[in-house]
Amino acid sequence: MPIEAAFMVPHPPLIVPQVGRGGEKKVRRTIEAYERVADEIAALRPETVIISSPHSVMYRDWFHISPGERAFGSFADFGAPGVSFSEEYDTELVDLIEELSADNGIPAGTKGEHDPRLDHGTMVPLYFIRQKYKGGRIVRLGLSGLPLTTHYQLGKLIAKAVEKLGRRAVYVASGDLSHKLQKYGPYGFAPEGPVYDERIMDSCSRAAFGELLEFDEDFLDKAAECGHRSFTILAGALDGMKVRSEQLSHEDVTGVGYGICIFKPESEDPYVRLARETVESYIKDRKIIPVPKDLPKEMLKTRAGAFVSIHKKGELRGCIGTIAPTKRSVAEEIISNAVSASTRDPRFPAVTPEELPELEINVDVLGEPEQVSSLDMLDVKRYGVIVSSGYRRGLLLPDLEGVDTVEEQIDIAMRKGGITYDDRITLHRFEVVRHK
Repeated sequence: MPIEAAFMVPHPPLIVPQVGRGGEKKVRRTIEAYERVADEIAALRPETVIISSPHSVMYRDWFHISPGERAFGSFADFGAPGVSFSEEYDTELVDLIEELSADNGIPAGTKGEHDPRLDHGTMVPLYFIRQKYKGGRIVRLGLSGLPLTTHYQLGKLIAKAVEKLGRRAVYVASGDLSHKLQKYGPYGFAPEGPVYDERIMDSCSRAAFGELLEFDEDFLDKAAECGHRSFTILAGALDGMKVRSEQLSHEDVTGVGYGICIFKPESEDPYVRLARETVESYIKDRKIIPVPKDLPKEMLKTRAGAFVSIHKKGELRGCIGTIAPTKRSVAEEIISNAVSASTRDPRFPAVTPEELPELEINVDVLGEPEQVSSLDMLDVKRYGVIVSSGYRRGLLLPDLEGVDTVEEQIDIAMRKGGITYDDRITLHRFEVVRHK
C-alpha cells in the first residue's frame, strides 16, 4: 500500500492560538488551509503519520530518525506550556526504514539523538492534526546536509517501507519557505527570497517533483529557505506515482513564506507503471525486469505493437516502438521498447539515473494497420499513419502536439522513413490506445 496522501505545511508557532494570542489572525488563510489538511488526514484515518522537520535533530551527513517508544513535547519555549503532546512512535516502521537505508547506502537511522523532545516543526502540524484526529502513531525524522538527490532517495525508501508493511500512512513535510521576503521581516530581504517562493509553489502546485532537485544550493542558501529538503523527501515518497496536487494557500505577511499543498496519489496505469519500472531498473542496475505476475490479463495474453515515449519537462527524451507484435505479449513488448526508448533512440543520449525523477512516460498500444486509398480516410487526431515505399517505412503516432494536419503527419512520417515525394508510397492508418 503506497503513501495515501502527502502534505506540504509550514510550522510558525504563531499560528497556534495559545502562542499567537491574537497575532495568528494576520495569517488566517494559512490557518484555514491547515484545518483543511487536518480534515483530510482525519478522513483517511492513517495508522502512521510520517513527519520530516528541519528542527528535529540534524546532521551534515546523517538522517536522524527519532528512536524509542514515544516522545513528549510542549510549546513552553513559546510561552504556552499548556499545549503539550505525548506521541507514540511506529517502531516497526522506523526499524524497516533504518534497515532499508543501510541496505541501500543511505546514512539514516536512530543513532545520535541529543534531545528527545518533540520540536516545533513537528508539533505545529500535530497541533492541527490532533484537533481532528487522535489516532495513529508517528515517525519523526530530521534533514541533513547531504545532496537533494539523497533526500529524494530517502523518501523512496520510506515509501517502500510503508508498502512492505502494508501501512496506511500519510506524509507531512514540515517547512517554511523563504525567510527573506520583506525588509520588515525578522531576517530582512534578499532578492532570491520571492523568487524561491514563486518557484517552489509553482513546482509543488503542479506536482513537478523533479524540479525540486534543480534548485541550486547557493540559491537556496541566499533565499534562506527552511523546508526545501523536507519537501524533497516528500517528493521521493511519491516517486513513480501519478499525483493530483492542490495548492491551498501561500502567504507572505510576516516576511517568511508559508505554503500549503495537498498531494493525492492516483492509481498509475499498469501499462505506464510497467514501462517506468523497466526504465528505472535498466538505467540504475542494467537489469531487465521479468514480466510481473500481477499485471492485468490482457497485458499477458494480448499481442500488439507498442510504442514507449519518454518526455522530460514536456520535451521528447526518447521514443521507440514496434508497428506489429514481436513478443509473446504486449507486456514483453513494453519491456523491450522501454529499454530501447531510454537507451537506444539515436536522437538522444541514454537516460541517466539523475533524470529518472523528471521523466514522464506514455505507452501507445497499436491496433491493426489498414491500408487507405485517400487522405480523406485519415484523421490526425484519431489515426496514426504508416508511409511505406518498398522496404522503407515511416510511422507517426496520432494526436501529437504541433502536428495539426494530415499533410504534416504524412510529411514527418516520410522523413522518418527516408522517403521522398519522388517515391511511390502506400498509406496505412492505425488507431492506438494511449496510456499515460
